Amino acid sequence: MPNYEIKKEIRLIGTGASPGICIGKAYLVDKEGVDIVEKYFISRKNLDSEIKRFKVAVKIATDELRAIIENAPEDVRQHTGILETHVALLKDKMLYDKTIETIKNERVNAEWALKKVVSGIKTLFQDISDSYLKERSDDITHVSDRIMRFLIGTEKINIGEIDKRVILVAKDLSPADASQIQLDKVMGFLTDHGGRTSHTSIIARTLEVPAVLGLGNATQIINNDDGLIIDGTTGIVILHATDQTLSEYKELKARFEEHKAFLSRGCHLKAETLDGLSLQIMGNIELPEEVVSVLDHGGDGIGLYRTEFQYLARNEFPGEDELFDKYKDVVEVMSQRPVTIRTLDINGDKAVANSSGSDEANPALGLRAIRYCLKRPDIFRTQLRAILRAAAFGNVRILIPMISSLDEIRETKKLLNEAADSLEKEGKAYNKNIQFGIMIEVPSAVIMADVMAQETDFFSIGTNDLIQYTLAIDRGNREVANLYHPFHPAILRMIKHVTDVGKEKGIKVFMCGEMAGDPFNIPLLLGLGIDELSMNPQSIPAVKNMIRSLKVEDARHFINEALKQTTTMDVIKLVEASFGDMLGQT
Repeated sequence: MPNYEIKKEIRLIGTGASPGICIGKAYLVDKEGVDIVEKYFISRKNLDSEIKRFKVAVKIATDELRAIIENAPEDVRQHTGILETHVALLKDKMLYDKTIETIKNERVNAEWALKKVVSGIKTLFQDISDSYLKERSDDITHVSDRIMRFLIGTEKINIGEIDKRVILVAKDLSPADASQIQLDKVMGFLTDHGGRTSHTSIIARTLEVPAVLGLGNATQIINNDDGLIIDGTTGIVILHATDQTLSEYKELKARFEEHKAFLSRGCHLKAETLDGLSLQIMGNIELPEEVVSVLDHGGDGIGLYRTEFQYLARNEFPGEDELFDKYKDVVEVMSQRPVTIRTLDINGDKAVANSSGSDEANPALGLRAIRYCLKRPDIFRTQLRAILRAAAFGNVRILIPMISSLDEIRETKKLLNEAADSLEKEGKAYNKNIQFGIMIEVPSAVIMADVMAQETDFFSIGTNDLIQYTLAIDRGNREVANLYHPFHPAILRMIKHVTDVGKEKGIKVFMCGEMAGDPFNIPLLLGLGIDELSMNPQSIPAVKNMIRSLKVEDARHFINEALKQTTTMDVIKLVEASFGDMLGQT
């Protein structure tokens, strides 16, 4: 009798990067990799030819990326800006010049010099607590890997040439790799590395293919043609699923697709409660190309335009015209819909190569965001001028992050006025009459909200940092991440205080943190009196649908009960008991 091996079901947990479920066969795409690099020394007479070898590899990598951009499928054409950034990084002084300098000075082979330079660049990002900023180091890795493949001679990944229905399994996928996905062939993908805020993740959500990233060692466990289930919503990957598991996930997949189609049909309807309250539902973006996704998912505007990407991993600060062009692109596409541009929110010493300063032991509590900008007014003025110029082309609001004192607001407004005056003298088109808002993400801003309201046009609550700073929890730390929750009674009371101040002082209160994008939270946020919500574009349809299922009067009565609860679990149970039926339909 034949001896059939019965393989045990294995479940792997990663980060759900793009929602949805797919069931199919594994297709490993990068078994060779470029991780192992040998070091050897180059004689003086061969240094020029070694440098030339590096330059040729960069040229080939550039040409290949250009070809990918030109041939990008319609679905990802809006994200070619990400790939253009990778083209620019190939010749960035920090990467290109430094590698050539290392080959010359240390007389080492190009592969080793490149690896050393990239390791140095990545240390710039190590102490950044913000996951979005930290994952920008992935872009450097993807670009250097592309050069390295040509130096070493390993085969490139030909994702566009896959000719069967598969699930991609890789150590990592660059945005260029992901952009070559043919939707009729690739059902989804999983990777060992990466996270939800990576550019690969953004492209996966644009393509609407399920994806789970950051699995650690999946490529060591999974073999070609192994049966896989990917749940991109929960971050679960199932290998060798039992018949029962397979049946369960087929049903879940059918329900997910049906519900997704339902939400899509209603995404352009207004977010209006059953008793007539309308809310603006906005999108969060980091790149101009994401504007299309906001509009496609029914967004009413841009509630948070993160501006950090243009500053990261480069040897010089972006100029005013470069910033202006990017902002103007977004503003013009959005027409008269609001575009909320948040000013630079990074630790400058870690993220910008030519920024001087000593290492900080705790950068999350150090020189970041508005603190950095006020210490470097030359850099800040450049951005403020670019924002004011872009405001001449549409409906722009300016948002200042990590405000902790009234002095910071006044100093910022002074610099904004100076920027406007300088543009006036130069005769450049600009618009000074834009709404001025601050992020509420530090407990001191909550406590001083009544005073700060007198100097601002709106508040925008950044729940990610507000929860972290209030509860003294680093959500990236696995030991305490379970304690990080937006339903902590202290967080709800803080939000209530801010919305009460807003009503008393006559200013709007928005929310742009992750709390805003979960339908489960909407009954609480409606009851608390948030005026506008901003979120990942893909979350917009479900949130709008939830709002249309509720009465604001019920939510206001409910919040009185919720604020009496003394533990996070008590709040969760109350939401489930009061709105469980509705939440099950979102």
